[in-house]
Amino acid sequence: MKLNYKIIFQFLGLSMVFNGAFMLLSALVSFIYNDGVTNQILLAGFLTSALGGIAMLATRKHKKEINKRDGYVVVTFGWLVMSFTGAMPYVFTQSIPDFTNAFFETMSGYTTTGASILNDIEAVPKGVLFWRSLTHWIGGMGIIVLAIAILPLLGIGGMQLFAAEAPGPSGDKLHPRITDTAKRLWLIYFGYTAAETILLQVAGMSFFDAINHALCTLSTGGFSTKNASVAYWNDKPIIQYIIIVFMFLAGTNFVLSYFAFKGKVQKIIQDEEFKLYFKFIAAFTIVAALLIYFKADVSASSIAHPMVWGEAESAFRHSLFQVLAIITTTGFVTADYTLWTPFLVVFFFGLMFLGGSAGSTSGGVKVVRHLILIRNGFLEFKRTLHPNAIVPVRYNNKAINRFIVFNVLAFFILYMLSFIIGGLVFSMFDIDFKSAIGLAASTLGNVGPALGEFGPVNNYAALPPLAKWWASFLMLIGRLELFTVLILFTPFFWRNR
Repeated sequence: MKLNYKIIFQFLGLSMVFNGAFMLLSALVSFIYNDGVTNQILLAGFLTSALGGIAMLATRKHKKEINKRDGYVVVTFGWLVMSFTGAMPYVFTQSIPDFTNAFFETMSGYTTTGASILNDIEAVPKGVLFWRSLTHWIGGMGIIVLAIAILPLLGIGGMQLFAAEAPGPSGDKLHPRITDTAKRLWLIYFGYTAAETILLQVAGMSFFDAINHALCTLSTGGFSTKNASVAYWNDKPIIQYIIIVFMFLAGTNFVLSYFAFKGKVQKIIQDEEFKLYFKFIAAFTIVAALLIYFKADVSASSIAHPMVWGEAESAFRHSLFQVLAIITTTGFVTADYTLWTPFLVVFFFGLMFLGGSAGSTSGGVKVVRHLILIRNGFLEFKRTLHPNAIVPVRYNNKAINRFIVFNVLAFFILYMLSFIIGGLVFSMFDIDFKSAIGLAASTLGNVGPALGEFGPVNNYAALPPLAKWWASFLMLIGRLELFTVLILFTPFFWRNR
């Protein structure tokens, strides 16, 4: 089956129109705060929208059918086009004049990685900072899912796109029609963002800081408006607790949020992934808190302000915050965990491979995949003893199709291979072992903070230019769950049959 190039360019054009519209919103913020770069952001927005409009007009007479192969191309190239055009506000305003750095910052934004090359974030114009946060928010739920909500206006079905974009192995839908699913997901996403903005402002943040951190929390991104990240508010624990709550929600399957609003609490309680997600967070927080309290000097690793409310509360809050920030791949920072204890450094490195729930905005492997891997591993013992027995892996009291188990196994192997190759390539740029494996794990898992030279209190500015492009590639394949991008490198994908 041939690729439908016209529908592909139609969608890429639509993506650019969306991108340009959000840039115009950032220009409005720039105008309100009079930061001196309104015209530059406006120019970037108009250019992006114009390019998208031209692409849509040129392909308006297209066959209104999209197959699975088209979906993979649209999603992958959609993210690339969004990132290339999204770099323009940085370049035009000279906030990040170098294109490699601007592209890295933009890819980090859309993939919700949160890795930054900015040395002085607080000196960046507010309109640009808002655009930076918006790239997180757009990428969090996925520009593809946003766009398929209006694709019926163009006479195009969106199921193939959703299958390529939706994170995780599960395909839960809220509504039989995929466009209605997308609309409901975005309504929940928008509602959570608005709620967190209000709560953060009431807790003591300025409105600008509140909306930016809300955009970056719900997308599990991690960009902050402060050089010290969330550690800037270490003297206001309530702010950090609010962010903790919304990081937890952002790392939970959004379908469960929908069930909660519909009063179907039983479905949440019975969901095995959610229970394991909660148990992981609770157990890891207790381990980290005890080690911090008895062995680590938390105040020595704090970035901005001294601890308050006593050492026990500080140990609990910082451990809970950092465990959630790493598991959900949000990447916010309240303290330098690499200064706590050697055990905790390795501990947090391991958490980079966990990820949040399927159907959330988190990156990483995802909890449900770990659950399936663990159960399949235990069942292998039974199969060894009883080779003729049919012992299926069960999830939520249902037998899982063996092809899903094979998919999870293949994903995990591919993920670990990507991590190893990622670290090897980084080491080719004379990056030390600790920093190289930290970079590979962080960029592939869309976490943000890494280890060594690129730890939680440092940024990625020191990376060589080619290493930044490699990191951008790892961020892309990690965000799009490996298969979506890597399948394009296989020769059989491009065969017209």
